[in-house]
Amino acid sequence: MIRKLQNRDIDRVAQIWFEANKEAHNFIPEIYWEGKYEEVKSMLPQAEVHVYEVQGKIEAFVGVVDAYIAGIFVSNLSQSRGIGKVLLDYLKNDKSILILSVYKKNERAKKFYEREGFKVVSEKIDEDTSEKEFVMKWKKL
Repeated sequence: MIRKLQNRDIDRVAQIWFEANKEAHNFIPEIYWEGKYEEVKSMLPQAEVHVYEVQGKIEAFVGVVDAYIAGIFVSNLSQSRGIGKVLLDYLKNDKSILILSVYKKNERAKKFYEREGFKVVSEKIDEDTSEKEFVMKWKKL
């Protein structure tokens, strides 16, 4: 089930964010994610966040600002089960354009988004990490 984030979800969502980032971005020191943890946690209530729940437990979430996907995060134990696609399809039903950034070294995420119809439109450097990122865009046909 997909539903909007509630205040009682924040600890679980922040935990998923942290663990998924460490796993997917092992080229960035863990201390970076630790340093961002409280900031992200405090921003969650102000963002548009949708959680994916299975039997009362949150397994994934997506954060979006207008057409920009801030991130799709799936708990490490629930990855590769189609949950990310379900969340992305949920957004696609509501939006005509979606934009996101993905680290160049995160090949798994880049391939996922390409399979889902996203195209690389530009490249940039993330000022916080000095890592290259692709800006990707999807447009409803």
